[in-house]
Amino acid sequence: MNVRLKTLSRGIIDVSPLMIPVVPFGIIFGVIGMELGLSAYMTFGMSIIIFGGASQIVLLQLFSGGASSLVAITSVGAVNSRHLLYGAVFSEYLSHLKLTWKIILSYVLIDQAFAVSNTYFKKNKKNSFKHYHLLGAGFTCWAIWQISTILGIVLGSVVPEELGLSFTISLTFLALLINDFRKFKNIIVMLVSGVVATIGYNTIPFQAYIIVAALSALLIATLLTLINLKKK
Repeated sequence: MNVRLKTLSRGIIDVSPLMIPVVPFGIIFGVIGMELGLSAYMTFGMSIIIFGGASQIVLLQLFSGGASSLVAITSVGAVNSRHLLYGAVFSEYLSHLKLTWKIILSYVLIDQAFAVSNTYFKKNKKNSFKHYHLLGAGFTCWAIWQISTILGIVLGSVVPEELGLSFTISLTFLALLINDFRKFKNIIVMLVSGVVATIGYNTIPFQAYIIVAALSALLIATLLTLINLKKK
């Protein structure tokens, strides 16, 4: 097995355990898309274009809640702002690649792929083909998400609307964040964001509660980080 194929396979294997919460996430997105009256083609098209899990569900929720296009797009941008950090972290590892490679890898650089590939990159800096690890991890996420979305679209056409499956979104987020509950600072940031979003849901104009909640969380995270650095 050559180095490229071996590294690609390693990425697939490393990210596979993290696909467990991705499956219900994709199914929920497909179901909600059908519940909101979108066609199967439109729902699946959104899944391909806005490949980001949380971003897609946020977009659907805001549009269904009557938010304007500007607020919805801005909110999705706020949710996706973490990808700027992902790109900055990986820039030192991927700077030697051609633009085509960078575009492809940036498309599949989501949370799960970043988590496993970041660890792999740190341990295998001398591997010239380490970007194949991100390729394998990222496209595994992509494939699982698209398959799950198709399942959701099928279920969305047969599951009664009265079941209100949207509540499972929060449970899926909890499954993704459970590892972060180990740190007290993370819990504080999540609580602040949740409280602001809950209070602001009916009080903040133009359905912009996600933007305000995200900015509040970033502010608290920055303050806690500065306090921690000052103590050290």
